[in-house]
Amino acid sequence: MDWQVLLGFILYFILVLGIGFYFYQRTEKLSDYLLGGRKLNPYVAAMSAQASDMSGWLLLGLPGSIYLFGIGQAWIGIGLAIGSYLAWLIVARRLRHYTYRAKNSITLSEYFANRFHDKTGILRFLSAVIILVFFTVYVASGFVAAGNILSSIFPEIGYVAAMAVGVVIVVSYTVTGGFKAICWTDFFQALLMIVAIVIVPLAAFGQLGGWSGLEQTLQNTDAGSGFLNFMENANGTSLGIISIISSLAWGLGYFGMPHILVRYMALENPRETKIARRVGTGWIVIALTAAILMAVTGRALYPDLGNANETVFIVMVAGMFAPVVMGILYSALMAAVMSTADSQLLVAASSVTNDLLRMRKKHLSDKRLVWASRAVVIIISIIAALLAIDRNGGIMDLVSYAWAGFGAAFGPVILLSLYWKRANAKGAFAAMLVGFLTVILWNTFLVDGGVIAGGAWCIYDTGLYELLPGFVFATVAMIAVSLATDEPDDEMLRDFDAVATEMKED
Repeated sequence: MDWQVLLGFILYFILVLGIGFYFYQRTEKLSDYLLGGRKLNPYVAAMSAQASDMSGWLLLGLPGSIYLFGIGQAWIGIGLAIGSYLAWLIVARRLRHYTYRAKNSITLSEYFANRFHDKTGILRFLSAVIILVFFTVYVASGFVAAGNILSSIFPEIGYVAAMAVGVVIVVSYTVTGGFKAICWTDFFQALLMIVAIVIVPLAAFGQLGGWSGLEQTLQNTDAGSGFLNFMENANGTSLGIISIISSLAWGLGYFGMPHILVRYMALENPRETKIARRVGTGWIVIALTAAILMAVTGRALYPDLGNANETVFIVMVAGMFAPVVMGILYSALMAAVMSTADSQLLVAASSVTNDLLRMRKKHLSDKRLVWASRAVVIIISIIAALLAIDRNGGIMDLVSYAWAGFGAAFGPVILLSLYWKRANAKGAFAAMLVGFLTVILWNTFLVDGGVIAGGAWCIYDTGLYELLPGFVFATVAMIAVSLATDEPDDEMLRDFDAVATEMKED
């Protein structure tokens, strides 16, 4: 074990745990723990949203996919950049206004119930179930990434022990500090991530002698004739319009991603959304571009990784940097994993405490609910860690499945709730259910190699990412059911008009 590398990790972990303890002493109300009292400045909101969005997928999953199949996989990054910008543009400010007007809703499930005046509790219950199902899978992917990272860097400790260390660290500062601790750690982690992901491909280009050297080196490896062609796979076959559409469809996920939407809701001043949009969009464009270049240069420098393709960042850092720098850059890799897992754990916990427990135990004080949230974080972490014991669960596959689930189930409901006055609770319920079931069934029966059945039950491989049909079917369901059922009541219409007026006055 290289103690210089370990030192970089220790210093980084001390920083994030220190932030968690700092906010632990300043967290009393449930709204503070789950939403930070709506006190985020635009820079922290933007950086936190992007860091919690990208996860280990940015430094492991995406580069690994490009490493194997070629630069055509970059269409996913293009779709994400477009989706992120549009979410900041058309959702962020309006959602901030509407969640405050809808009885100061502090979770997405609560917003759905208050926006549509659902007194039955069915919207809260269904959305909470969806959040728990997909976030457990999503968090498990983060724990797999943490275990793979630490066991690759420190092979002496083994995968399971390495994964457990990652779990303990993430849970520690999530449990103690809550939302503000997560957002401020994400802010620093976003800075660390962007530095690391830019430095590595730049160093690789230096070794390769620039772009011409890169092309020449790739020609001398087994990278394939289509590796640098956006319209082909590495093996030279055409990428196909279905593959490109599926990749671009990743951008739809932003409209329904709870751990990102909650950052919009937490902005202190809705007028500052424009600043946050510019900062967040700039960060994600730089990060995704650098991740793509890292995969391409990594394939040129280290062409024999094979099934260890998702470790390309780790291998490149080990081969190009001194131990002390390695420790810092590896910390950025852990930052990518932790900045997403912590946010997902907190949102999942909020679904249990604020949207399920609080409905049944209305007499509970905020202090007790905060402690209940902390207990739920621990329980969900244990379940996710048990799922993560199988290190062969592909990070890219797990993330894409959870991303599709949230995008299809919540994306259409968010958009139509903000922009369509005729939408009602029955339509919202239909959309959530249809989006949720479509993703599960499509992934199981219509995608070869789906997460649930691993391709064993696939009837016909459509090649289409389940997020797209799920999003379309859910949108149609919400419009059709809303039009076929009762019109919204007068109070709902007044709230909708009031938000529209606030938007004009901003």
